Amino acid sequence: MPGSRATAALSRLERLHPQVIDLSLTRISRLLGDLGNPQDSLPPTIHVAGTNGKGSTIAFLRAMLEAAGLRVHVYTSPHLVRFNERIRLAGQDISDLALAEVLEEVEVRNARQPITFFEATSAAAFLAMSRTPADVTLLETGLGGRLDATNVIKRPALTILTPIALDHQEYLGERLEAIAAEKSHILKPGVGCVMAKQERKADRVIELRSLEMGAPTWKEGRDWFARTTPRGMVFEGATGSLELPLPALIGAHQVRNAALALAAAERLSGFSLPPEALALGLTTARWPARLHRLTQGPLVDLLPPEWELWLDGGHNPAAGKVLAQACRAWKDRPLSMVLGMMRDKD
Repeated sequence: MPGSRATAALSRLERLHPQVIDLSLTRISRLLGDLGNPQDSLPPTIHVAGTNGKGSTIAFLRAMLEAAGLRVHVYTSPHLVRFNERIRLAGQDISDLALAEVLEEVEVRNARQPITFFEATSAAAFLAMSRTPADVTLLETGLGGRLDATNVIKRPALTILTPIALDHQEYLGERLEAIAAEKSHILKPGVGCVMAKQERKADRVIELRSLEMGAPTWKEGRDWFARTTPRGMVFEGATGSLELPLPALIGAHQVRNAALALAAAERLSGFSLPPEALALGLTTARWPARLHRLTQGPLVDLLPPEWELWLDGGHNPAAGKVLAQACRAWKDRPLSMVLGMMRDKD
């Protein structure tokens, strides 16, 4: 948990949450205006939307940028253990004191008006990031894109779309095309978008949006490619072919996430990351609870030495397929699964 002062502020903000969530940018825009629009003072921002792989892609990209000596702000959600994990300021989780200060400032400016918890905490993140020097900001959407509280950046440096699939249908729509339409609204006029390979229905929607916005797209399988080799992986993009080590994060899907981050790094204007930084980023990226083997702790201590304990946070059909693919590789031993999720998950 954060410090008691920040925890108290988070609890008070949570009580302001409207009874019904009506996705809108009205509340967050009003609050940010009262705070002096800190989102307009961020370092060059990469805005990331999609269904699965957002956090892993950001983890790879952050590790690459930091390996090149750059200071990186990151805003992601949800957190795994402590709320502070959501806001990284120039390479460090926000401190308890800094978190408490921006939350309290948001609380005062909001003046007890109805606002969602994510809107209020996003405003606090923008405030904190605007006051700390950095070179790049990595920004993850919370839900969808069009009406997400992060979609207030007027002109990001780059946008990224990870694979889009069914999730949060009660808010985004029951059809893949509707979900793709919501998420593709992070595209901005003249701002390039690096895209993971999409299902055909989603791809058509995104392409129409990119034409409407005049936003060029760089697509997996058309503009850039990645494949594994006996020695690692090969990434082929606009600047040629790179032989790189396999990513530290486990699973075939993480090779695709790593390649998406590599494609984004290649297209980020004003920054030229050396191959050594790209390789180091791939091998040092960390994103816990994604096909994550636990090697210590009380649960591990209870198991026989030859047993393994793995943790994964997937909670939608697309993530289930990835987990099943990983499980099929464990054919040499019995497999037991403990599954728990909220009732609105499929």
